[in-house]
Amino acid sequence: MEQKLYDTAIIGGGPGGYTAALYCARAGLSTVVVEKLSPGGQMATTDWVENYPGFPEGVNGFELGMKMQESAQRFGAETLYGEVTGLTLDSSPKTIAIGEKSLQARTVILSTGASPRELGLPGEQELRGRGVSYCATCDGMFYRDQTVAIVGGGNTAVADALYLARICKKVYLIHRRDTLRASRVYTEPLSQLENLEILWDSQVTGLLREEKLTGVQVTHKNTGETRDLPCQGLFVAVGNVPNSQLFAGQVTLTQGGYVQADETTCTNLPGVFAVGDVRQKPLRQIITAASDGAVASHFAEEYVSQNQKA
Repeated sequence: MEQKLYDTAIIGGGPGGYTAALYCARAGLSTVVVEKLSPGGQMATTDWVENYPGFPEGVNGFELGMKMQESAQRFGAETLYGEVTGLTLDSSPKTIAIGEKSLQARTVILSTGASPRELGLPGEQELRGRGVSYCATCDGMFYRDQTVAIVGGGNTAVADALYLARICKKVYLIHRRDTLRASRVYTEPLSQLENLEILWDSQVTGLLREEKLTGVQVTHKNTGETRDLPCQGLFVAVGNVPNSQLFAGQVTLTQGGYVQADETTCTNLPGVFAVGDVRQKPLRQIITAASDGAVASHFAEEYVSQNQKA
């Protein structure tokens, strides 16, 4: 099987991946990004990004992803669309299998991101896109002037509540504890929302449906009381699951499945780096993923220069 040797291969085309590609290619490294869907990762599903520097009026997430790809490709980075089915990271060079094809690289940057955590309820996957959503800014406009529920108590859930309260008739925020985990900058405005109701110590234990979602079953954790809550949309904001299954057993992972890599982005394997949401870190934002990409490129370039004969 014919294989091409790159200086660096980046698995995943999110903001971390394409920033790494930009910096690596600009430094003269032969660079390829392997992406299974489209540029931007989760960012591409975000309708409007308002906290990325340089865009004072905000920018569409998909558009920002395309611009990041264009920036990297301007300096010679390649994009290969396909799903990575296997990785050999403890060799020199490293091997990336993409279906029946493969390529080799001196360094690999893992930028596989994370996926929304599901509730695990019967019918949840079937109702995805038919009442169940994991991105309020992506799908919120479909529920204008309707009743929706949000599950969660962190920053994402509360930010979703603030956003949806502006466009929906009624918003329920369902949280399994008696206090929110979100930062004060998010929670303080909640008290001003007349169309928001918080259900404390409660969990969604069932989904009500016809062809689409018609409501949720909510159970109070302390009393065991269950009631049906009519709503047209359910937004799940209970965290993410790192997309690290592909390389589990090769790089060291945390108990939660995130890649154990410090601010250098270096993993336990020489020449292997982790950036963005798949890396263990205190804050997961577009800008922190991009920062990771820049850092990883520095160490990738350093590794290549020291191992030119590999």
